[in-house]
Amino acid sequence: MFRTRRLRKHEGIRRLVRETKVSVDDFVYPLFIEEGENIETEIVSMPGIKRFSLDRISKELDEVVSLNIPAVLLFGIPSHKDDEGTETWNDNGIMQQAIRFIKKNYPSLYVITDVCFCEYTSHGHCGIIHDNDVDNDATLVNIAKQVISHAKAGVDMVAPSGMMDGTIDMIRQSLDNTGFVNLPIMAYAVKYASAFYGPFRDAADSAPSFGDRRTYQMDPANRDEGMREATFDDQEGADILMVKPALSYLDIIRDLKNSFDRPIACYNVSGEYAMVKAAAEKGWIDGERVMMESLLSMKRAGADIIITYFAKEAAKVLLKK
Repeated sequence: MFRTRRLRKHEGIRRLVRETKVSVDDFVYPLFIEEGENIETEIVSMPGIKRFSLDRISKELDEVVSLNIPAVLLFGIPSHKDDEGTETWNDNGIMQQAIRFIKKNYPSLYVITDVCFCEYTSHGHCGIIHDNDVDNDATLVNIAKQVISHAKAGVDMVAPSGMMDGTIDMIRQSLDNTGFVNLPIMAYAVKYASAFYGPFRDAADSAPSFGDRRTYQMDPANRDEGMREATFDDQEGADILMVKPALSYLDIIRDLKNSFDRPIACYNVSGEYAMVKAAAEKGWIDGERVMMESLLSMKRAGADIIITYFAKEAAKVLLKK
């Protein structure tokens, strides 16, 4: 009789034959940085996650560094919004200030910036609005301005999240033409129009004031389209390909891992985080075990990089082990 249980008998043998392992080296921790002073506001729908002003963020960054988390992904929340999101390319805007602050005071941290407009526009959409929809090509012009401003501030990597066609090509050309040829791009290659983003919109103050984002983010029903999107970004010069969200799209993560010779990232989004937190608070699940099992599933599916709000908690669990 085949007895596969022989290799499960003891923790020692389970460790020896374990196929997938999650490490703190896999994690990117998202941070919400708000323009202003003395701001440290917990996001109700995301327990444990806060919005910080720069004068209150050092304690958070100290903890991130002490846990040996290698990278952060920054989201800026400006005090001023307008129709185009012009604060995104303000060289003294909140994102640019945050980049300079972190690179000066926490040089070991790898700084990635979200490149988008929804937090900066008065209408909450990811670009310039014409005829009640985002104008793809007009928005690309402003994306170029934004990434160059981030690059000048000293960012380590840019991550465009708006799902405009041609974004990666525009960014690569703009960076190369201004001397930033070595600055990498993490493409939100396959980003679905997902209901799992709800709490993020509380965090980043980015809910659209009309309509939704289904004309530019992907239909959750489509798998083959995800491969087309990722192929375009790969051909245009992306250095890393991301899938967002993660848990409901593990099949897409595996598709990309099997098809592209590039690092694959996934974004363990706010709704996925909030569901675990809420159920754990109710006592319905073991929150720590579900957290770690969820992260393991992303790694097993093929993710090399996991952007997650659980990064600090998971790092502490891994340190205990």
